[in-house]
Amino acid sequence: MKRTESLPAETRPPGVAAVDPGSVLLPGHDVPLGRYTTVRRLLPQRQRRMVGAWCFVDHFGPDDVAERPGMEVPPHPHTGLQTVTWLLDGEILHRDSLGSVQPIRPGQLNVMTSGHGIAHSERSPATHPPVMHGVQLWVALPDSARAGAPDFAHHADLPRWRDGGLDATLLVGEIAGERSPAVVHTPLVGAQLELTSTAPTDMPLRPDFEYGLLAMSGAAEVDGVSFEPGALLYLGVGRNQLTLRGTPGSQLLLLGGVPFEEPLVMWWNFVGRSHEEVAAAREDWMAGRRFGVVADDPAPPLPAPALPTTRLKARDRSGGLHG
Repeated sequence: MKRTESLPAETRPPGVAAVDPGSVLLPGHDVPLGRYTTVRRLLPQRQRRMVGAWCFVDHFGPDDVAERPGMEVPPHPHTGLQTVTWLLDGEILHRDSLGSVQPIRPGQLNVMTSGHGIAHSERSPATHPPVMHGVQLWVALPDSARAGAPDFAHHADLPRWRDGGLDATLLVGEIAGERSPAVVHTPLVGAQLELTSTAPTDMPLRPDFEYGLLAMSGAAEVDGVSFEPGALLYLGVGRNQLTLRGTPGSQLLLLGGVPFEEPLVMWWNFVGRSHEEVAAAREDWMAGRRFGVVADDPAPPLPAPALPTTRLKARDRSGGLHG
């Protein structure tokens, strides 16, 4: 999914309570994606660049697309990351330069590993459901994996279970004794949580992970902090469990991982380690090298924007500059 470089205004979404001292509320901001879709961007932000290796979080919808084309994102490149796509409503057709042509529907997971370079497009099919709602996430690849071969995997069968007042689906990683089939390259977890009662519900956590919780629908409360769609609650590290309460039917996305210590340069659709590396990726894309051609997509590739006039600097997970 194409990203832009603008950073959010630091405002609290309507209806969100004051921040608990033990957590950080990260408000989203609207970003146009392609011609027809607007997303709420939750990461990266000035206050918090990452949660574990999760370095990019876009939440889109629910949008009425019954009389509209839906998502229309033409071929574009990626390096140094994995894309993780999850839908609550709708359908998106993924195409990439490996030759993959794969629709994704609610309850299914797409994981694309860029490695040294891949290109893909994302479009709603001509005949598509009337509502589109989901997330796309980026996972930063560690130095040991980021120069490897590209890959794509579709997972139609994921671990699902009910625990008290909570229905859970595990997207990636491990939690509560369950393990996802999706391949990741750092200790990581991503899980959809749906509340089924108003009673408090506990979820076990790893104290060496940092966590964030995104509200996708409904309303929820953690440690006395209530939040609604449009905000990501950063929960930090050192927690053994998460206690949730909220409106039945509320859908949340739990993201976590061991803090990612490698400084990153994130620009446009590239995750690298230096200005020179990102500039070389841009040059290769514009010259038609490295990334290949997206299968069965007649649209022209998306041109890369001009590099900024100042040198791109690596930042750590909390936004500190390096180099």
